[in-house]
Parts: sequence; C-alpha cells; structure tokens
Amino acid sequence: MLTFLSRNWWMLALRGLAAIVFGILTFVAPIATIAVLVLFWGAYALVDGVFAIIAAIKGPNPDGFPWWVLLMGVVAVLAGVYAFMAPALTAIALVYVIGVFAVIRGVAGIATAIRLRKEIDNEWMLIAAGALSLVFGLFLLLFPGAGALALIVYIGAMAIVIGIVEVMLALRLRSHAAARPTMRTAAR
Repeated sequence: MLTFLSRNWWMLALRGLAAIVFGILTFVAPIATIAVLVLFWGAYALVDGVFAIIAAIKGPNPDGFPWWVLLMGVVAVLAGVYAFMAPALTAIALVYVIGVFAVIRGVAGIATAIRLRKEIDNEWMLIAAGALSLVFGLFLLLFPGAGALALIVYIGAMAIVIGIVEVMLALRLRSHAAARPTMRTAAR
C-alpha cells in the first residue's frame, strides 16, 4: 500500500490543493456559494473520482487490484455529474443527507458512551460529541436554508484543513518515493 501511495503522491497533492481552493472559495463568497457550492463540490467530486480511477488502473499493485479505490472513483464521478445536471436538487439533498448522517452519528456516539461508561473514563466527552452532532443534524433537517449557510462555513473550514493535511502527506510520500530507489541501489 505504501508503494502504491508513494508512487502516486502527486495525485494526493493535487487533491489536497483542490480541497484548499474549494475551502477558500466558500469563505470568499459565502452567500453566493449557496448556489455555487454544489457546482464546486461537483467539480471536486469529479476530479477526485477521475484521479481515483486513474490511480486504481494505473499499474500493478503488490497488494492486488485496489477495487475500493476504483469503486470510490466511480461513485465520485457519478455524484459530480449529477451535481452538474441537477444543482438545486443536489443542494437540498446534500443538506438532508448530511443532516441525517449527523443525527445517526450523534445517536450512535451517545449510545456508545452509555455502553462504555463502566469501561472508560470521561465518557461524557463521547456524549458531548454525540449531542453536538445530534443538535447539528436536527438543525440542518429543521432549517435547511440556514443549515446550508452553516454547512458552507463548516465544509470550507474542513476542506482547508483536510487539504493541508493531504498536501503534507503527499510531500512525505514524495520523499519516501525518492528514497526508495536509493535503498534498492544500496542493497545491490
């Protein structure tokens, strides 16, 4: 897996840069982004999916064919295309999907904390995280318009953070890929 990732470090770097650009754009024009967010997200999903498909079929992988990477790529491409075909429906659907996900995650977090309360200390942190997720999800489901604006801020911040982490990882993978041939040469 490390060989596969280090060989394709530049794709991860591009993906990270795309996430950073996407995040910055959500802060530059938050109100206009409500309408355009779906198109940005669709473009990101499309690029991410194409790179995942390319990475999956690019060459041999010592761990076997990465079916999960190919599947993620195909789903991302389909989601990106749909976002361009029906942006208004996609925007509403995204708010509701994220809201339902947050509610389920919150309930699951609270239930997990209750089950583990005798086995772990500070289970209240799991309960607090679950409660925040539950409240956030209910807010999105009850107020999808305001929820869309809140999502823009949240998604933009997360995209920037994730993009920075992915670029940093890509640079580490690049140095690993550059060091590998030297290791092979030294072993001979």
